[in-house]
Amino acid sequence: MIPTNQTTTAASDISHPELAEMIIEGETPILIRPPGTDDGWGIYELIKACPPLDVNSAYAYLLLATQFRDRCAVATLADGEIVGFVSGYIKTNASDTFFLWQVAVGEKARGTGLARKLVETVLRREHQAGVRHLETTITPDNEASWGLFRRLAQRWQAPLNSREYFSEEQLGGEHDPENLVRIGPFDPQQI
Repeated sequence: MIPTNQTTTAASDISHPELAEMIIEGETPILIRPPGTDDGWGIYELIKACPPLDVNSAYAYLLLATQFRDRCAVATLADGEIVGFVSGYIKTNASDTFFLWQVAVGEKARGTGLARKLVETVLRREHQAGVRHLETTITPDNEASWGLFRRLAQRWQAPLNSREYFSEEQLGGEHDPENLVRIGPFDPQQI
């Protein structure tokens, strides 16, 4: 049996700063922490509000918040509202590579550097110590994601490479192509 404190964060506890891995000070403080069972629906609603991100099912976000919580992070306001989310995993065929699946920042948290802080919070976790590369896929017209990855590469003083990964045809003709974007190798001390 898994202890409940490893898979859940009660909504009433979200505002407690001691649960946060990082607090972004400002007019409205933002807390970054691992997600829990109460966060699946909030993550789903955040992603829906952040086009052009692909929206997965609420069930998928609940699975990410519980089964993959050590590779994800949420950002909340003091009242518990989710304003940021990052998800990813360590690639099975490349244990030094973290694949970032989605990163979202809600309107209330834009302009705070939250996307970078979410990514770096996850990569600083002890079980990520062997990670030296960050990968994701980005559509050619997603300027926000391209900007984030360029800033991360520059900040970490690491090369950034990209190539087409999934063609429009492979994605059923109803989705823009996805480029595989890779940063690294980077020095974890730069994060």
